[in-house]
Amino acid sequence: MAASFLRLQTFVTRTCLPINSTFSRLPFSTSSTSPLKRVGTHNGTFHCDEALGCYMIKLTSKFHAAQIIRTRNLQVLDTLDAVLDVGGVYDPSSDRFDHHQKGFSEILGDGFGTKLSSAGLVYKHYGVEIIAKTVQLDEGHPDVHRLFLAVYRNFVEAVDAIDNGINQYETDQLPRYVNNTTLSSRISRLNLNWYDEDQSPEKEDEAFQHAMTLAGNEFMDCIHFHAKSWLPARLVVMECLAARKNIDSSGEIMLLTRSCPWKLHIFDLEVEMKVDPVLKYVIYQDDRNNRWRVQAVAVSPDKFESRKPLPFHWRGLTDDHLSDVAGISGCIFVHTSGFIGANKTYEGALAMARASLLA
Repeated sequence: MAASFLRLQTFVTRTCLPINSTFSRLPFSTSSTSPLKRVGTHNGTFHCDEALGCYMIKLTSKFHAAQIIRTRNLQVLDTLDAVLDVGGVYDPSSDRFDHHQKGFSEILGDGFGTKLSSAGLVYKHYGVEIIAKTVQLDEGHPDVHRLFLAVYRNFVEAVDAIDNGINQYETDQLPRYVNNTTLSSRISRLNLNWYDEDQSPEKEDEAFQHAMTLAGNEFMDCIHFHAKSWLPARLVVMECLAARKNIDSSGEIMLLTRSCPWKLHIFDLEVEMKVDPVLKYVIYQDDRNNRWRVQAVAVSPDKFESRKPLPFHWRGLTDDHLSDVAGISGCIFVHTSGFIGANKTYEGALAMARASLLA
């Protein structure tokens, strides 16, 4: 299994695309005369889903180097090889990927229930091919399927949800702050401004090209991160979870043997490996200063709250004062929220975790 991950890292490193790769230089047209495959989407105000969808479909073998034609003319759209986000038809057999028609309710499946946008539709039918080509593995390889689901969960699904007006949380409360930094928000700001003197179709297509490039580069970054970092880290965390009872008989303390994004995997692997009781603390060495950290595991991936924070009477204390109160030598600090602490040695960090379990 380790060899498989090493091969995957080698493949992806070799295939990483620079920001100004050929995939970013895309042909546009408002006419329908071209010997290339032709992909249609609507003109006018654009959104993230069709910008991303058009970028993704051009990564496929079938539509590589296809020409993008932006129009709402149904007679023109009917002559094209693929149509995204316009036309009122979802038919993958003819590469029609609209999601606005009455009765449309397509989802990705595999546990995802978010209604798809044009981006999600393209990803559903071509995502496996795109990822397999990027990491140079067969489409049937299990790592390709893991990456397909991870990239959807961490990138494409949000585009689908935002375009379909699906709230992230079920709540009537007003948000505590405004977030206009999402990819969908940034794509929206690339549309022509009302005060721009040049409102020509050519200028609009140029803006859409920038939108495709922005969406596409971030999509590829997401694939590369999950292939080069997330997926190899999964193996590290899996091995550490399997060995947790060698660290403490409770099974609630894990030693992370190598620095990696462990928090991205704990929750899925606990379910997959039937971990019971669930993990409470992770111990790892801080590579920057060789000190040891003990971190409380969060209640869920999207929450700041910890399953079992470090003891209340330790929080906010440092150095000798903390060591005296805890009765553990070498203590450095405990955060005021109790989610993390540090010690000079592994033995000290383990003692902090064990004492916290009993607190």
